[in-house]
Amino acid sequence: MEETIEDLSLRVRQLETELDALKANTPEDQLTMVVFSGDLDRLLAAFIIATGAAAMYERVVMFFTFWGIPCLRDAEKRIKKADVMARMFGKMLPKGPGGLKLSRMNMAGLGTRMIKGLMKQNGVLSLEDLIKTAADFGVEIVICEMSMQLMGFNTEELIAYPNISMAGVASFLMEAGKSKASLFI
Repeated sequence: MEETIEDLSLRVRQLETELDALKANTPEDQLTMVVFSGDLDRLLAAFIIATGAAAMYERVVMFFTFWGIPCLRDAEKRIKKADVMARMFGKMLPKGPGGLKLSRMNMAGLGTRMIKGLMKQNGVLSLEDLIKTAADFGVEIVICEMSMQLMGFNTEELIAYPNISMAGVASFLMEAGKSKASLFI
């Protein structure tokens, strides 16, 4: 009889250890998203998903890298850059959501104007308004430090956003590894 109780006690301890391991690896109630594209339609989709997800998940984290970053630049800020490549990127890439183009059917800007007109006509929020809504809903924006450095951007030229930070890919991957859902746009 004593062996059976000992066996049961050992089995309970093993099950508790396994349960603790499962709890430690259970995804958290959050969505993570890589925002790589700088196209208007894709950024609209990213922020529509992020604001919708903010109602479902406890936490939403958007990781902006490479071509997604220019949408977060403040069009009003003029930052002097000493580096030639940084000046070139600064001039060639859009400053903020207003200068973005469609990924398809842009037609020298006509497609972009058409979609913006249709959005306004149908009461769809603009990208600028979606970014503000995301901020109001607590959506976190993390910007890739390496991409910022390579493109010659600095934090002074970014929009005012309450939940914005800089991090490397390892930090983002840790977040994504804990998430219930991860997206790439």
